[in-house]
Amino acid sequence: MPKVDPSELAKRKLGRVLTKLGKVSRETVHEALAIQKSGRRVPIGQILIEMGHIVERDVQEALAGQAGMAFVNLDEVEFTEEVVRAIPAETVMAYQVVPTAYEPRTKKLQIALKSPDNFRAVDDLRLLMGFRVEAVCAPPEQVEARIKEFYAGHETSLQDVVGDISKDSKLGSLASKPAAPGASIDLDAVLEASEDNKVITLLNLVLLQAIKDKASDVHFEPFEHEFKMRYRIDGVLYEMVPPPPHLGPAITSRIKVMSNLDIAERRLPQDGRIELQVGGHPVDLRVSVLPTMYGESVVMRVLDRSNVELSLDRVGLLPEELELVRTLIRRPNGIVVVTGPTGSGKTTTLYAALQELNQVDVKILTAEDPVEYDIDGLVQCQVNTDVGLTFARCLRSFLRQDPDVILVGEVRDLETAQIAVQASLTGHLVFTTLHTNDAPSSIVRLLDLGLESFLLTATLEAIVAQRLVRTVCSRCKEQYTPTEEQLMELGITPEEVVGRKFFRGKGCDNCHGSGYKGRTALFEIMQMDDGLRDLIMNEASLGVLRDEARRRGMRSLRESGLLAIYEGRTSIDEVVRETVLEE
Repeated sequence: MPKVDPSELAKRKLGRVLTKLGKVSRETVHEALAIQKSGRRVPIGQILIEMGHIVERDVQEALAGQAGMAFVNLDEVEFTEEVVRAIPAETVMAYQVVPTAYEPRTKKLQIALKSPDNFRAVDDLRLLMGFRVEAVCAPPEQVEARIKEFYAGHETSLQDVVGDISKDSKLGSLASKPAAPGASIDLDAVLEASEDNKVITLLNLVLLQAIKDKASDVHFEPFEHEFKMRYRIDGVLYEMVPPPPHLGPAITSRIKVMSNLDIAERRLPQDGRIELQVGGHPVDLRVSVLPTMYGESVVMRVLDRSNVELSLDRVGLLPEELELVRTLIRRPNGIVVVTGPTGSGKTTTLYAALQELNQVDVKILTAEDPVEYDIDGLVQCQVNTDVGLTFARCLRSFLRQDPDVILVGEVRDLETAQIAVQASLTGHLVFTTLHTNDAPSSIVRLLDLGLESFLLTATLEAIVAQRLVRTVCSRCKEQYTPTEEQLMELGITPEEVVGRKFFRGKGCDNCHGSGYKGRTALFEIMQMDDGLRDLIMNEASLGVLRDEARRRGMRSLRESGLLAIYEGRTSIDEVVRETVLEE
């Protein structure tokens, strides 16, 4: 069989590659192409296999050559301890690759992929580990066998890595203890420490664990005598095993290197972004660096696109609420406001609504800060106040783009509110968000911004307030009888819950002992009608607006929480924590 340089095969047609490799003759390729043109809508490689001229491994080798990669037989590769341990087991499992050669001095690493389509693994290993990566392809069954042989059961725990680092005298001398912003620091020493394999392994392990556990944020926090690592799962922070405090600058610098930030700048906040491809799906990490008294605090927002349910059926709406929301989002014009505190799931609800409207005959434009998820079919704009691209400026330009539906990430000022009203009055459906405690408060907030009441009543269609509560873990869910004190916290009596069932989670490995797994939303939907509009025009108080809305069928957040408890979706503690009892 002729030895062919992979560069000679790159980007050639598969039939030509197979011919160059000596697998088939030109006549055989032409015969297969004739069969394909006669109506067989299958790849030429599959046709040649069915004809008996080649086997599956020949196609794999040809596809590797087509991508400009060498194809290796792992049975002929010598796997030394140094090569095997070049990548942590967790990284190997996540990316489904096997290291085949490693040069520690130059940090040059060769990895075997199961498919040339896994090119993102090469980019991510360069970014995560700082290697100079060369990729080759190998038979998938051989890659899987080596992963099982060398890495299964050898996953490193965070505690083990931190223990190794604590014993490493070299790392101890490389990085000094955390210093206040403005104090002198040996940047060369910190940068050298940030490139140490143990520091890199620690950070990668933290990130992979956070993605695996579906964390929303990862926190790296310097204090006077310690350096904490925490991550937020379902809205609650959990502490990880802390590394030695003197490694704080090295870990922070490593994150800065990965997100293309200035490692020498320690006095000003910085924002960056890291894009990864973990387990076959894209993950974005939004990095925020903030100078503090004892070093730089780093928070990484994990935007795992496979972990978001962009469907109105999945956000927690009850059947009658779902029907109402679907009616609202199909209005030809008007404003729909989603309100709640930061982290209450407003963005997910709006994305779910837009996803439902995302049809070929609907033009949708969004102005966001930041754009959290890229959705095909939506024209999304990133607000950039540094260059004057505000929500108001985006929205003004949107009106010249012939949209049907507009999303404004947040109404922060009167100008944005006025342009949203103009967009609604000219025949557009506008979605936006506010930060208020409940639905009626949003009306007061918009009037406080300076919006005229007659414009508000002419355009506002509905306000949806929401909160996120943790759901009871399905694996350790148990029925129990709440105490009288717990019922009093909910504002109900034992007589009112006769025959009702209450559930809680005992705590298990699936939910990290918390008794909760995942979150669901509670909703308060205030639909505008003539009666409410008259009250707004007459400058009615917040209490009067709230009472009238409830008389007209609005279910409060606390009432929605009670229904979620009775359905066994959440617990009393969660509803009490996230909602208030209406007087």
